[in-house]
Amino acid sequence: MKIVIINYGAGNIQSIKFAIRRLGYEAVLSNDVSEIQNADKVIFPGVGEASSAMKKLRDSGLDKIIPTLKQPVLGICLGMQLMCHSSEEGETKGLGIFDVDVVKFDAKVKVPQIGWNQITNLKSPLFIDVQEKEHIYLVHSFYAPLCSETIAQCFYGVEYSAALQKDNFYGTQFHPEKSSSVGETILDNFLRM
Repeated sequence: MKIVIINYGAGNIQSIKFAIRRLGYEAVLSNDVSEIQNADKVIFPGVGEASSAMKKLRDSGLDKIIPTLKQPVLGICLGMQLMCHSSEEGETKGLGIFDVDVVKFDAKVKVPQIGWNQITNLKSPLFIDVQEKEHIYLVHSFYAPLCSETIAQCFYGVEYSAALQKDNFYGTQFHPEKSSSVGETILDNFLRM
């Protein structure tokens, strides 16, 4: 199986690669369009700021390629947010895969949300063998509100989308590569799709 992690300067690439290796697979880092299109699975990572990350995608032409992919694609953290219609962070136009706009947490909660939170309302094969209220690891100041594409949720001052799915596209606001055995199960489920 060919697994490609899109390499566009996102910060959590190596930790994802190591998590995949622990599951018994190898992944390649690439920004080559042909290599990405010919992968069996694609992981779209992200740590950083939305507008500068989108600029990197536009500069490399990946903003046109990612929405056309037909194989399973997993966006992680900022990767998931960039797959949405837009983000309030930097007034950023996203890839438009998920029909939801990313917004900033209310001033009543401390941002960023850093640490462990419970995941609930699991509605996808991505969560086979994952129990309701398992703990996953997050670091974020912006979130996708609940929508028709929500497949899991968390609460942090408001109920929000912990994960999204539309067709072959999946997104997790949390970091499966940093979420202990639960995260490894979720990554493994994705790779077995």
